[in-house]
Formats: sequence, structure tokens, C-alpha cells
Amino acid sequence: MGPRPVTGRIIETQDDVAEGVAHLTALCPRMAHAHAQTGPLPLRRKPDGFAELLSAIVSQQVSTASAAAIWGRMKTAGLTGPRKIKWASDDDLRAVGLSRQKIRYARALSDAGINFTALRGAPTDEVIATLTQVPGIGTWTAEIYAMFSLGRADVFAPGDLALQEAARLLYDLPERPRDRALREMATAWSPWRSVAARQLWAYYRVAKQREGIR
Repeated sequence: MGPRPVTGRIIETQDDVAEGVAHLTALCPRMAHAHAQTGPLPLRRKPDGFAELLSAIVSQQVSTASAAAIWGRMKTAGLTGPRKIKWASDDDLRAVGLSRQKIRYARALSDAGINFTALRGAPTDEVIATLTQVPGIGTWTAEIYAMFSLGRADVFAPGDLALQEAARLLYDLPERPRDRALREMATAWSPWRSVAARQLWAYYRVAKQREGIR
């Protein structure tokens, strides 16, 4: 075997997700219970690059429907690339639905000059550090990008409220674990932390549906 790639394992297919599930369910009876409730987990791979992060900025603090509408207008106007954002006036960006703060974030992203191709081969810590230097991109957004746009198998997003609540329910905790506590819990799920995240999100949806029926 050659040296381990600095990116760690990359999730590219449904078989990769299934391999992670097999590891986690053998490791932890609670994960096995969650998987029995949810069935197979989604691949959830997304494109990488500028537009994916710009879309994440657009989605912040608005409903899914509003984000989709704004993003649709931006695509129609051709405002999804760094040069187009630089050339656009504030009025152009306001016209598609961006707030003053999001205009600032979009311009910061276009000015950052991130080499997205290079990020594909960078260690996850470096990916997170590079992305979070851009105003408007927090740790959660960067972790989600590493997880789904870059396919990193061993990244987690402990600040995610649904993951916190799912962990509380699945592990019968007295309260929802906060970011630091959940990050510590997640070390046990390495090297498949992003599959553990998929499992917890799926379990959260099942658990909430069950509560709704009661």
C-alpha cells in the first residue's frame, strides 16, 4: 500500500457509504439501532466550487423556498461566477434578492481567489481554514462543503442542531450535546464521521416523524 492520501477516504459511491455504515453498525449498537430504523443512507454528493459556496451564502437565514427563488434569479441573471459577481453593481445584486450583508459576503467570496481545484487534494483542516477566512462562511458551512462537495469520509459538523438533537435521542442523553461535546463524541466514529452524520440526520427525520404521529 502507498501512503495514505492527505484527504483521507473520499466518498464517491453508494458502496462507500455502505462500507461506512458497516463499520459504524459493527462498532456501536446504537448506530446499528438507528440504521435499522432508517434503512440505506443517501450518497448526498454535491458539486464543488464557487457556485456551491455562493449558494450556501444565499441560503443563510432564509427559508428553503426563498433561497431557491433567489438562487433561481441569480442563475437566470448569470450571477453565479466570481467575475460576474465582481462586475455586478450593488443594484444588480439587490435586484435578484440579496441583502446588503449577503452582497458583502458574495463579493468577499469572489475576491478571495480560492483555488477550488487545489482544495480537492488539501487536508480537511486546511479546507476548513481556507473557507472560514471568507466573511460569511462559518465552520458549519465549511464542514458541509468538505463533507458533500469534496466527499470527505471523516468530517463532522458538530454545530448542526439536528445532529445534536439526533445524538441526544439516539444516545438517551439528558440534554442536547453542544458543539464541543458532540465533536468529542464523534471521534469514536472516525474514520467514517461523515457517514455517522448521514446516519444521525436520517435518524433525526425518523424520530421527528414518530413524535409528530403521537
